[in-house]
Formats: sequence, C-alpha cells, structure tokens
Amino acid sequence: MTLTLYPAIDLKDGACVRLLRGDMAAATVFGDDPGAQAKIWQDAGFQWVHVVDLNGAFAGRPVNAAAVRAILAAVTIPVQLGGGIRTLAQVEDWLATGITRVILGSAAAKNPALVREAAREFPGRVVVGIDAKGGMVATEGWAETSDIPAPQLARRFEDAGIAAIIYTDIARDGMKTGLNLAETKALAAAVALPIIASGGVASVGDIIALRSAAAQQPNLAGSILGRALYDGALNPREALAAC
Repeated sequence: MTLTLYPAIDLKDGACVRLLRGDMAAATVFGDDPGAQAKIWQDAGFQWVHVVDLNGAFAGRPVNAAAVRAILAAVTIPVQLGGGIRTLAQVEDWLATGITRVILGSAAAKNPALVREAAREFPGRVVVGIDAKGGMVATEGWAETSDIPAPQLARRFEDAGIAAIIYTDIARDGMKTGLNLAETKALAAAVALPIIASGGVASVGDIIALRSAAAQQPNLAGSILGRALYDGALNPREALAAC
C-alpha cells in the first residue's frame, strides 16, 4: 500500500497561509508567491499539489483565480482545487484551465445533484470534501455546521463516480495534534471510495500510523500535509519515504 501525500497551498488574499481550525482571523502567512511554493513542493518530490481558495470558500465563488493560475504555470504535477466551486460551469472552467481535479465541499452537502452531474460529465476528476466538526459536516468555509454525520454524506456519493473523498477533522486542522485516525477509519469503513485524510498531521509518525491503518483499510489512500511542512516539523523527504 502506497499513500499519496498532498502538500497544501491555502490561498488568502493571494498569499500562502495556514489557518488554525479554519479561523480566517488566525492566518499565518508563509509566502506571497503561490507559484514558487508549488514549485518547491514539486521539486521536493511530491506528485500532487492540493490548493484551497479560502476566500472563495467563504464567498461561495472563486476569488484567488490569479494565484491558482500562477500555481498551474509553475508546476507540471497535477493540482486539485477546492474553495468556492458551486456550479457546473465553474467546474468546467477550472478543468479547462488546467486543474486536474476539483473538490466540491459545501456543494456536496447542499447540492448533491451538482456533484453527481459533475462526476458524470468529468469522470475521475471530481473529489468530495467532507469537513467535520464533532463528526458532523460543516460547510461555507466551516462557518456552518449541519446535522449530517460524515459517513452518511459519504454514502450518498458511493455510486456517483467521484475520484475520492477528502475527510478533514476541523478541530485538528492546523493544530499539529495528529490525524483523527479513529473517525477517518470509520469513514473509510463506511464506503468503498478512496479516503484522503486531512487535519492535524504533525510528524512522520502520523504518516506511518496512517500507512499502518491502510494495511487493514486499503481505501485509506493518502493525506493532506499543511502546517507541519511549512514550519519544518515534517521533512518532505522523510514524509515521502514513509509512504
């Protein structure tokens, strides 16, 4: 079992930032050149880049388009993008621009028909983002919490043709307290879809633990890497070797 690691580039006002538990007021700026940052991750050996338009997630429409295009121009590895994508036209536009996979989060909870339509139109290029607080799905840049349990939402899309589910434990995001493996494994057990873990990776030990879990739950497919990469707590070479 080989895990895929996705270094994250979160965009706020055109800059690369990391948040604490999704709080836009608690943003740490790590760089003002998203394209250069993407190139760093590519040169380190990562096979994907995970990009989130944070402003877009709150606004409900793409906001950091110029920064996303700079990333696409800087790398040759595939890029997946989420944040503010709410219509089929936006999905189509981003894929035409060069994004390999789009991530539908709020739309998955509020407009599941869009997810199904997009997955039908663009097989293998749509990912569902499930962000949870206390196991319940959160939307609109994590500003709203629903009464939908994460596994219930995941099961709605099991036959839709999506490429994967990204599962984020909001309470751990940016906190470097370790992945919520228990909830992530429970979600993976509820569906046959590939599950990408997100939120809380602090060290190479978290990746080793996820790989160990994947030995029993093979659809645990990878992890998003954030703050620990940026502040040096996680070495890219060691992270990739652990996969």
